[in-house]
Amino acid sequence: MKPIIAGRPAKYPARIREKGFSERLAYPLLALALSTPTAQAQLATNLVTSPKALALGNAVTADTPGIAAIHFNPAGLTQLEGRNLNVTLLNVRASIQTKFDAPPGYNIFGIDGVENDPILSKSGNGRTITLAAYLPGFGIIRLPKGPGVLPSTGFSYNPPGSKFTFGNMTYAPDLVGYYRSHNDPGRYLAKTAVLQRFTYLSPTVAYEIDDHWSVGLGIHFSQQAIGIDTFARAPNLLVGVAEELQTAFNCETGNEPLAPFLGLCGGDIGPWDDIGGITIETQETLSPKYVLGLTWTPTDWFSWGASYTSEAKMKLKGQFEVQYTEDWQAFWQRFTGSLFGAIGGAIFGLPSGVPKESGNVSMDFTHPAHFQTGISVKLNHAFTVNADLGWTDYSSWDAFDFTFDRPLEFLGAARLLSPNATETTLTLPLEYQDVWNLALGVEFHATSRLDLRAGVEFRDSPIPRNRRDTANPLGDATMYGLGLGYKWDRDSDVDVAIGYLRSAVSIPANSSLNVNSTAINNIILNPYAGLDVRTTTKIVQAAISFTTKF
Repeated sequence: MKPIIAGRPAKYPARIREKGFSERLAYPLLALALSTPTAQAQLATNLVTSPKALALGNAVTADTPGIAAIHFNPAGLTQLEGRNLNVTLLNVRASIQTKFDAPPGYNIFGIDGVENDPILSKSGNGRTITLAAYLPGFGIIRLPKGPGVLPSTGFSYNPPGSKFTFGNMTYAPDLVGYYRSHNDPGRYLAKTAVLQRFTYLSPTVAYEIDDHWSVGLGIHFSQQAIGIDTFARAPNLLVGVAEELQTAFNCETGNEPLAPFLGLCGGDIGPWDDIGGITIETQETLSPKYVLGLTWTPTDWFSWGASYTSEAKMKLKGQFEVQYTEDWQAFWQRFTGSLFGAIGGAIFGLPSGVPKESGNVSMDFTHPAHFQTGISVKLNHAFTVNADLGWTDYSSWDAFDFTFDRPLEFLGAARLLSPNATETTLTLPLEYQDVWNLALGVEFHATSRLDLRAGVEFRDSPIPRNRRDTANPLGDATMYGLGLGYKWDRDSDVDVAIGYLRSAVSIPANSSLNVNSTAINNIILNPYAGLDVRTTTKIVQAAISFTTKF
């Protein structure tokens, strides 16, 4: 495996600041990389699907958007007659900003953070507008700067005189990925991160029971991928102690005052120094789930719909590679070469100072179940109002479990410090919560050929406050949509939409176990320990689709 950094082979020790490590840093180096992209799924849910859905704030369960009913409510396919073909282009531009500020008294074991933390010396601000994706056979790739274009296509067929309608759609129900520059301060909780679910086959059948009721069922076959490329540091109290010991022993002179009994001066270490980098690429090429839908239209002015999308349990498989800095290697080589270090290393399985570790990794992953229900009411000949309520089972992400194909040095050390690790396994607690989202949409029937649309969706975050981080830069958010539908001719329709989503998250110092906790035992995810953190995410979407009979 060749680790990928924005499409280039990773050479972490050559690309990042060459600083050291400590025994307690091996665990967070891997842990932060494994947890970041999986947290992003809620960011992408129903974000890039259909122009009509985007314009109406995804309030379309009872007023389905043509062939995209395959995703939202397959029962809605019964509204389509004959043979229909749809082609959609979606365009996404994202801006992710991070800001880090030092509260009064910011320090690690008495070492002044304002003076020594390089993030603060470079203004503490980061921003990216560059997208990333996972390409099977190539891994993580950096997309060109600017908006990303995502095509999708689908068709439906209703045999003459039949109550059955069949359809298929190829699209990406979840797709989120970004790339940060190597000097962006946000690089320590994902320099590049991708979570991607691409549905390549979704055979669906809908049946019109009578004039009022319809049902639908689809089986979706998808590729699921998760990729991460990140730098790491660990501003932990114990690392601060190690730096102070090196200062006390005057290690800068190159002398080892306690040799040969104890070696502490092999490599320079500090709480704000880069300690290494990691690349992880995992995927599952066949991940099925089903979508079940129902619609009820008792009158010509009211309809109700409901759909349920099952969860998809899978085992993602792939490769990982951890590359350590030269100072980390030198520190442990010198330490284990001393008398006490050799004894301690043999007893406790401490790191020996290898330059890298690589191999295969698997991850138990569940793409969560989703339920949505809604109504559509025609107030008069000019206005239709839609309202939807959706639920997603993010509580299934209480923790993530990883299994490695061999005993690893960093896990050997980690198991001494945490009950969540063995020599070949690692468990990451997340504590995510189920969420309910409200969506509202209104449609103005301007003419017999033109419909104008507007909508809003209130998207709650499943991440509890004590688990927020900068890798998933989206908390509670509101998405706004505008669009139109135009009857091009008797057999063709054009839909256009634009959407805007904004989220701002404030994480005060020492308030999250996943980003800035100063607790001595929080050795897993704290690259910004003691800092005030704020993220602002803005996403602009534009979409156009063309549907015609054939």
